[in-house]
Formats: sequence, C-alpha cells, structure tokens
Amino acid sequence: MQPKTRKFPNQALGAKIFHSVNIISLFLMLTSGLQIYNANPVFGGRAGFHIPPIFTLGGWLAGGRHWHFAAMWLFSVNLLWYGIYILITRRWRHRFVGTNDLKALQKSQNPKRLIYAWHRIVYTSIIPISLLAILTGIGMYKPAQFPWIVEMFGDWQALRIVHFASVPLVIIFTIIHSALGRQAGGEQLTESMFW
Repeated sequence: MQPKTRKFPNQALGAKIFHSVNIISLFLMLTSGLQIYNANPVFGGRAGFHIPPIFTLGGWLAGGRHWHFAAMWLFSVNLLWYGIYILITRRWRHRFVGTNDLKALQKSQNPKRLIYAWHRIVYTSIIPISLLAILTGIGMYKPAQFPWIVEMFGDWQALRIVHFASVPLVIIFTIIHSALGRQAGGEQLTESMFW
C-alpha cells in the first residue's frame, strides 16, 4: 500500500490576483501616505514626528499625493471586483463570520475549528476597517464635494486622525490574518495565496 501524499492547498486564480494586487497597492498607499503625513504631521504639526525618507514614496507632498491616489484607485477597484467575484462564486459563505463560528468559540474544543472561527472573525473585521479608510480618504481627497464626510467626523483634523489610525488596523489585520492562515494550513496555504 502506497502512503498518502499530502495535497498542498491551492487558491483560486481570483484569490491570488486579489491578494497580490492588495499587497502592492497597500504598500504604495502606506509609503506615499507617510510622505503626505510628513508634509503636515497629524501629531505635533509641522514640527512633529517625521517619518524617515527611506520609508516614504513620492519625494514631496504632490508626489506623495499622486502615488497615494493612484494606489487608492487600484486598491478600490481590486476590492470592488473581488466583492463581485466572491458573490458570483459564492465564496462568501466560507469566508465571513457566522453564528456557528461564534458558537464554536464558546463550545468547541477542536483547535482547528477554533482557528477557522477566529479567521472568519478577523476576515470579516477588515470590511468596516477598509470602508472607514476609504470613506475618510475620500473626505480628505474631495472635501468640497463631500463635506458631509468631514462633518461626520467633526472636523478636518479628526478626519485625518481617523484615516491615519486605519493604517495600523490594516497592518494588525494583515499580521493576524497571515498567522491564522499559517496555523490553518501552514506555509503552503499562505504561499498559495500568491503563487
């Protein structure tokens, strides 16, 4: 009798494209956003804490804005098509948190089941985080066209702080999402998200 060969996980092409484009667009938005931040730091004004140039993209305020908005469109279009993709393919049934996941956290002793439950909770949490980042970004990008967004957050400075705060939330999500993916399927699962 031949020993069973382990089947390595392999994600659909749509998921690979989505994750790859996300990594690129998020990196561009992060580094160009830090360049924009340096022009007028949220914390401490012009004399406040500055990010070293090696971590920024764009070279100056206008360059950072150009990169940031180009990457924002890439990120937004990628989210839109992936949302349509998971609706059509019905992948959403297995990706987002449900009542069974919440019950599993309370009752299950199965470590794999708990990992999947936590993964779905974390995966679902990125939706409001992304929407918050996009909404505040639009409010900062076009405040004259969308004054209600600025008013929703109180004023311009509060809007900037919320938008800036969305960055560590996305980074924390990425770290937890990757760690849970490794626990669920090892390095092969994580690698299969990209190639």
